[in-house]
Amino acid sequence: MGIALTEAQRALTTADVPIGAVVLGPDGEVLGLGRNEREAHGDPTAHAEVVAIREAAAKLGEWRLADCTLVVTLEPCTMCAGAIVLARIPRVVFGAWDEKAGAAGSVFDVLRERRLNHWVEVFPGVREEECAALLKEFFGGHRH
Repeated sequence: MGIALTEAQRALTTADVPIGAVVLGPDGEVLGLGRNEREAHGDPTAHAEVVAIREAAAKLGEWRLADCTLVVTLEPCTMCAGAIVLARIPRVVFGAWDEKAGAAGSVFDVLRERRLNHWVEVFPGVREEECAALLKEFFGGHRH
């Protein structure tokens, strides 16, 4: 989670929401890093998880990220949860819950939806306070 938090901090340099992600291989090797880059690239799909998944798939030369783990500072949204399922990632570790748009157990539970062809093991609340504080500070500075 420390690597993901570092990536989240880096998102602040482009005024993006501070969310960071990392895809780890079965041996713990960092295969992909991501941070929110929607503002940086004007791309609505440039969420931290998607960026990290793309980088990991490119590094492996394979879209199936079986045996990998995705670690992210905020509960994935429906788009990111869909990408996780499609990439066949078996494990997701996340920090803060997203009570407005989360898709790993709060609003939706796409990652464990039995009607889909792949299910994900979810480990929530890792360094939750630290992850949530970064977001609260960011949004506190943007509300007037």
